[in-house]
Amino acid sequence: MNTLYEMKQNMATVGQQLQKVENELSQKAIDPNASMEDIQKMQQSKDDLKARFDVIKEQHDKLEAEQKEEFSKKKQSFDGLSKEEKQVKAKAEFIRAAINKQPLSDDVKQIYALPTGNPTGGDNFLPTNLQNELVHEPFDRNQLREVVSISNIKGLELPKIAYSIDDDAFIDDTQTAKELELTGDTVAFNRNKFKVKARISDTVMHGSDIELVNYVDNALRSGLATKEKKDALAGTPATGLEHMSFYNGDIASVTGSSKYQAIKKAIADLHETFRDNAQIVMTYADYMDIIETLANGSATLYQAQPEQVLGKPVHFADGATKPIVGDFNYARINYDAMTYDTDKDVDSGDYLFVLTAWYDQKRSLNSAFRIAEVAETP
Repeated sequence: MNTLYEMKQNMATVGQQLQKVENELSQKAIDPNASMEDIQKMQQSKDDLKARFDVIKEQHDKLEAEQKEEFSKKKQSFDGLSKEEKQVKAKAEFIRAAINKQPLSDDVKQIYALPTGNPTGGDNFLPTNLQNELVHEPFDRNQLREVVSISNIKGLELPKIAYSIDDDAFIDDTQTAKELELTGDTVAFNRNKFKVKARISDTVMHGSDIELVNYVDNALRSGLATKEKKDALAGTPATGLEHMSFYNGDIASVTGSSKYQAIKKAIADLHETFRDNAQIVMTYADYMDIIETLANGSATLYQAQPEQVLGKPVHFADGATKPIVGDFNYARINYDAMTYDTDKDVDSGDYLFVLTAWYDQKRSLNSAFRIAEVAETP
């Protein structure tokens, strides 16, 4: 059975054909050179198209009424629901209303803070609560979110050092002092635009609230997490996004005869201000190589926690091709704004919920980090 969207397309197509034939028939009727046979054929063609249009319209109106009734049932009262149930129901109604171009109920407007318009025009701002959930709720797929700071602040600027004292020479880390002298004492976050598209089938769209919400949330969060991790761990960053990568050459490298030695030396090379809070981001494969070497056939070391082996908390990310050691309090992901749009994929029939985000990733101090590398064998 055709979807409502496909029926609307069919109605538009047949309607255009009908309008064209009606115009041609009017011209034929006043043309003295046109034969009655031609006029009658065109009249018959018009009648056929009109009958086809009426059949499609009847099917369309029936399906539209059924979906409106179904949608109305889904918008039943929020009374008696728990806070979590209200959140799910409100989010589901927001998604369906956005895709179906329908107004939101007062209940949803009260649950979600809706921004008051866009001065640039043309974009739909994502409700504040939804934006905060997408930005701040932990994601399993971006391990860097376990260590870096996350914020959702428009036009964010931060001091590189969060405190000061009267003595200008209070920074005793010469590398940090040089970095501040070269780059200034504040870091400003930019607006880098990207889109995440959640593809929603008819069955999910008209399914239960919890299924719809979970599906869209997972799709959007996975998209955000993938983008963040790709930019942060890019070996060859995209043009204009070089500053986001830990591997862009701005962080000092420390070499060792093995990855284990390199990580140990990198930790020791950090100033004590950063060393105390240092953590490690590396691949699981690299860690297992270290364990295999250190264990030397013993199974005991395989049962130890990574922090016990390397001396600092460890987070595994496949994109961290060279271990990153440092105080990740000096790294931040900031979302400046988010908007949404909706569309329909005419080829697949899927609904599209499109999230447009403006974000940036920056390190306030590169001197708070080291890259651990294995020395090349001569």
